[in-house]
Amino acid sequence: MSKRFELKSGLQGETLVRKGMIKPSKLPRQIRIAPDVNVIKIGGHGVIDYGRDVMFPLCEEIGALSKKHQELIVTGGGGRVRHIMDVGMNLGMPTGVLAELSGKISEQNAIMVSILLSKYNGTRIHSGDLLELPMLIKLGMLPVIHGTPPYGLYEHPSRSDMIPPHRTDTGAFLIAEMIGAKNCIIGKNVDGLYTEDPFKNPDAEFIRDITAGELVRMDLEDLVIERIVLDLLTKASNIREIRIINCHKKGNIEKAIKGENVGTIIRAE
Repeated sequence: MSKRFELKSGLQGETLVRKGMIKPSKLPRQIRIAPDVNVIKIGGHGVIDYGRDVMFPLCEEIGALSKKHQELIVTGGGGRVRHIMDVGMNLGMPTGVLAELSGKISEQNAIMVSILLSKYNGTRIHSGDLLELPMLIKLGMLPVIHGTPPYGLYEHPSRSDMIPPHRTDTGAFLIAEMIGAKNCIIGKNVDGLYTEDPFKNPDAEFIRDITAGELVRMDLEDLVIERIVLDLLTKASNIREIRIINCHKKGNIEKAIKGENVGTIIRAE
């Protein structure tokens, strides 16, 4: 039998699945591609679907802030995602197909938001354009990207549910982690995290600051953020906290960019 040919490298002969293959202490520090960029996710259901009364002043605020701060706007899907997934599940579509369909909605929202921001050099970008982010920002662009992660048909299956687990909150977080962003800010229509849905229970307790582990152990019935983000946060290298704010309230975005806690901070540890 001929001998296997191995290229000389630090991973020579490795299966890449051996437990403890690489010690964390030996890993090189990751390059932060865009360390001054603030990733700002605008929810579809909680923000965009409210229409011009919310979106027009919000886009004015975001546009004005882009003159002082580097921003990457990430769009959610909203009510149309819920509709298309309901139809798809009724027809028995696989989870990967549901992810492919729902991703089209956040893409539509990215197009609309980029047009609303056009007078501030708003420009719609795609996943493959993220490596061009430093150049786009230096050129004075205000980039807008859809939040659905590009798993598409390869979306992770969810044994107990057909709904794709990686949605636009997850996408915004993964983008922020990949580019090594300054902040990951998730804009909603509530002030932050509560123990229950505040629209259903006005007496729900507000949570100002919490770790991902503590939040997982609370096992709340409803969350303001996708649950899988909590697991990703504990494993991330660059993004160690997420800020959830009410972006219906003017001024909250800038306060969050400056490090003020105007909503809820979820920390890695």
